[in-house]
Amino acid sequence: MLAVRLPPSIEKRLEKLARALAHQTYYVREAILEHLADLEDLYLAEGTLERIHSGKEETIPLKDVMKRHGLEG
Repeated sequence: MLAVRLPPSIEKRLEKLARALAHQTYYVREAILEHLADLEDLYLAEGTLERIHSGKEETIPLKDVMKRHGLEG
């Protein structure tokens, strides 16, 4: 079980939507699911960037990747 404290303005907006459409829980769940993948991607990208900046991870120039896959222009 997860409890989330929301600002009163957000609670009012959510309650209004819930009255107009369906249950409040459904919309909270949908919002979380919709943005969870984006948050995970951001977290992974930030970790990768940190490793690149610290020299723990190497990068490959785009022209080398394109050449390797036969995509030279």
